Amino acid sequence: MFGVSMVDLVIVGSVALDTVKTPFGIAERALGGSATYASYSASFFAKPGIVGIVGADFPQEHLNMLSKRNIDLEGIEKSEGKTFFWEGYYEYDMNEAHTVKTELNCFADFKPKIPDSYKNKDFLFLGNIHPSLQLDVLDQMEKRPKLVISDTMNFWIKSERDKVIELVRESDIVLFNEGEARMLFSTPSTIKAAREILKLNSDLAIIKQGEHGSVLFTKDSHFSAPGYPLEEVRDPTGAGDTFAGAMIGYLSQHPELTESNYRKAMIYASAVASHTAEGFSLSKLQEISIEQINARFNEFRKIVEF
Repeated sequence: MFGVSMVDLVIVGSVALDTVKTPFGIAERALGGSATYASYSASFFAKPGIVGIVGADFPQEHLNMLSKRNIDLEGIEKSEGKTFFWEGYYEYDMNEAHTVKTELNCFADFKPKIPDSYKNKDFLFLGNIHPSLQLDVLDQMEKRPKLVISDTMNFWIKSERDKVIELVRESDIVLFNEGEARMLFSTPSTIKAAREILKLNSDLAIIKQGEHGSVLFTKDSHFSAPGYPLEEVRDPTGAGDTFAGAMIGYLSQHPELTESNYRKAMIYASAVASHTAEGFSLSKLQEISIEQINARFNEFRKIVEF
């Protein structure tokens, strides 16, 4: 465990080392993981506390960099084993990652331990880990957070469908992409899938559409956030986690959870995620400022204006 200070929100998930190859280059053993991308993007708006595990091979420079970003590391556990490692590649269809190798290493036995100083926080993001672990994190909180956003993947939908359904019931928002939403509810229609999500004690459903943006559904309304028209996507790894982190980071500073604020949060999330895809690992996020994010937010306004 590392140093303690007050945080605005809690982010739980993987901290990893990734080797990624795309038509635009390669990054070897670069910083990755769902909690890493989500906490870094949230840090543009708020102070996140990150909960994850790293191995003895994890470079100290990465931890130093996260700490300098005002990310609290009290929830980082250090194992004597190796860090979770993923290797993959993208072809010119950047919407699909091809996995070459996955080494869970210390992440295989990861059971999140929420520090006492995090347990009363109102904003919680549960990154893509086993749904039973996500639900266990909720049980560790001293009170029900004001906003719980969760992520999942097709692997859990296939193997742990009942737990994923329970996660949807217990979360305020579970972020699905279109394929995952259709798979969970056995329908070819994204809209029907969203309606099923809303039936499971949810006030709204958000479905990600990759480069085409994301859509929000409530019982009475529908909002479509476009994708930002990037001329060059270098590496889309982590863009979905960046989206989630920026969204909950923004909302933690605008705690009136109105539909208007959700819509703004989605546009901010899309703006930050688009920057992620312009570089390998967190390289582009490390270069940008909140002023550049605001500028891209305003570009989104012009894109949808008519």
